[in-house]
Amino acid sequence: MTTLWDRFKFAVATDVDKVLVKREEKNPIALLNQYITEAEKQTEATGKWVERQAQLTTKLEKELAEATKMLEKRSNQFDLANTAGESDLTAFAEMEVAAYSNRVAELKMSISENQTELIDLEHRYEEMKHKVKDMKVKQLQLMGKENATRAHYQMDKVLSPELVAERIGSYDDMASYIKSLGSKVEEDYERSAMERRLEALEKNSANKSEIG
Repeated sequence: MTTLWDRFKFAVATDVDKVLVKREEKNPIALLNQYITEAEKQTEATGKWVERQAQLTTKLEKELAEATKMLEKRSNQFDLANTAGESDLTAFAEMEVAAYSNRVAELKMSISENQTELIDLEHRYEEMKHKVKDMKVKQLQLMGKENATRAHYQMDKVLSPELVAERIGSYDDMASYIKSLGSKVEEDYERSAMERRLEALEKNSANKSEIG
């Protein structure tokens, strides 16, 4: 015959299970999973913007090459028309030279600005990828902590059922511990600006060595 104490122990164990299930939705691991999913989507979208920035720079360089070619052509034509005494052609060629000169100068400035933006975007994009990777590592760490705690709880239900009720408080401690770990997820992933510059310098140096 089931004693009142046995029924009480069973009720406590069942209630704890229900509490754990309800906590799952608010569990730092569940929140971390959601954050990682969103971060991966944002990182993928950012990668496309970085790629587009590089493509725009390439198109600007193509426009610069064409404008420079036409500037040289019109400059030669201006000299020919001026030497030949063709005043109307000279005036037209002079106007064209001025237009292409302005275009060349504007394109050079745009390319310089674009390249600066591209470098900054590439650096931040790499930081995003590192952050997502760090988050996944934290995810595994948190899952390991929670899994071990849950395993001990299930073992206690069989090996030491009389201690189940006493472990409720420790479960609050466990949840608090996991939460504290989750709050540290965004820490320690920042890399110093100097380190990034050194890596960029090293990469550029390596590229120059390969070209040379």
